Amino acid sequence: MTTVTATSTARPAVATGFDEVALAANPTRGIEPVWLGELRQTAFAAYQKLLKTPLDPEEWKRVDLRAFQPSKFKIAAASTTPAQFKTLLESRAQFAGVVSHVDGHRVESRLAPELAAKGVLFGGIGELVAQHGELLKSKLMSVVKPDGDRIAAWHAAFMTGGTVLYVPRNVVIEAPLYSLIGLDRSGTADFSHTLVILDEGAQATLLEETASTTDNAPGLHVGAVELLVGQGARLRYVQLQNWNQHTWHLAHQVGRVARDASLQWTVGGIGARLAHIHQDVLLAGPGASAEVNGCTFATDRQMLSYYTQQTHQAPHTRSDLLYKDVLRDQARVVWRGMIRVDPGAQQTDGYQRNDSLLLSADCRVDSIPGLEIEADDVRCTHGSTAGRVDEDQVFYLMCRGISRYEAMHMIVEGFFHRIYDRIAVEAVRETLSLAVERKLGIGV
Repeated sequence: MTTVTATSTARPAVATGFDEVALAANPTRGIEPVWLGELRQTAFAAYQKLLKTPLDPEEWKRVDLRAFQPSKFKIAAASTTPAQFKTLLESRAQFAGVVSHVDGHRVESRLAPELAAKGVLFGGIGELVAQHGELLKSKLMSVVKPDGDRIAAWHAAFMTGGTVLYVPRNVVIEAPLYSLIGLDRSGTADFSHTLVILDEGAQATLLEETASTTDNAPGLHVGAVELLVGQGARLRYVQLQNWNQHTWHLAHQVGRVARDASLQWTVGGIGARLAHIHQDVLLAGPGASAEVNGCTFATDRQMLSYYTQQTHQAPHTRSDLLYKDVLRDQARVVWRGMIRVDPGAQQTDGYQRNDSLLLSADCRVDSIPGLEIEADDVRCTHGSTAGRVDEDQVFYLMCRGISRYEAMHMIVEGFFHRIYDRIAVEAVRETLSLAVERKLGIGV
C-alpha cells in the first residue's frame, strides 16, 4: 500500500469536455513555456480536424468503442487528499528514484543525490520542461507525432503531466527507477506523458506502473510514451498496466533506437475496461536491436488491444517481439503485429510471435501478424498460436491432490514462463507472477 500526498491546494474540479474552454482551463499550463503552449494549440487544431475523419480501419476495426463516452470524463485539478494505491511493483525493489502522479499531477519526486550530481534528470514533466526547456523542446512529441492520428493529437493538446528521465552521456544507473501513474477520483481524465532520453553510452532501467485507488471508479487515460535511446545506449523499460476494470486506456508508445543501441521493452496488460496500445519500435541506426515482451491476462468482459510495429530503418538491425495472452470468461484480446523493413535496411533480422491460451468457451482472441519488406537481404519471420487448456492436463493434476485453481495456476504460469525468462529484472518477474495469481483468483 503506497500513500502519496498532493502538494497543491487548488479546488478539485475544472473543465468540462475537451473543447477550447477545457484547453484554456488545463491546470498544468500555468508554468509551461511558450513553445509548449504553441504545441498544444497546433495539436488541438489537428484534433478538431481529425475528429471529422474516421480512425484507421486496419488498426481500429476490431476495437469496439460504442460504449465510450469521453464527455463523462474531466481533467481535474490537484487534490489535497492523500491517495492510496495497491501497487504491485513499488514494494518489491529498491529504487534510485521515484516519481508519482495522481490524476495527472505530480505528487512525489525524488532522485538519489549521486545521480543528480552526474546530471541525471528524473521528475515531473511540467517542472522539468519549465527548468530545462532547451534540452526537452526538440525531444517532446518527436516520435509520437501530435498530428499522427486523433488519439495522439488529443493527448498532445491536453497533456496533463507525466515523467521525464534524462541520462547524460556514458552515465550508468545500476538500480531501477520507478514511475507511478495513478487515478483516484471518479470520472477523471489523465493525459500523462512519459519521456525517456538516454544519451550516447548511457544505461538505465525504468519501471512504470498504472494503478487505480478503487475497483469501481471510472477513469480515462489518454497517454503517450517516448523512449529515445542514443548511440550505444542500453534501456530497459517496463510498463505494467494495472487500472481497474472501469478505466479506458488509450496510448501511443514509440521507442527509437540509435546505432548500436538496445532496448528491452516489457508490457504487462492486466487491468482496464478497454485498452488499446499503438506500440512502435523504430530501429533507426545500424546495429540497433530491440526485444519486446508482452504479457496479457484478460478476464470478465475486458477488451485489450495491441497494434505493434517493428520498423527497420537501417541495415544490420534486429527485433524480437513475443506477446503471450491468457483469456477467460467473455474477455477479448486483439493483437495486430507488423514488421516493416525499409529499402535500405539490408541484413535485417526481425521476428514476432503471439501465443494465446483460452480458459473459457466464450473468450476470443484475434491474432494477426504481418510483414512488409522492401529489402532483399533479410531474415523476417512471424508466428501465431491459440488454443484451449487441455482438460486432460487439469484432470491429471487434480488426480494428484492438486485443486483445480492450483492446476490452472501451474498451467498459466508455465505458459508465461518464456516471457519471465526474457526479463532481467527480478522484481518485474515476481510482480507479473503475482498479478497472474490475483487474476486467476477472480471468480474462483
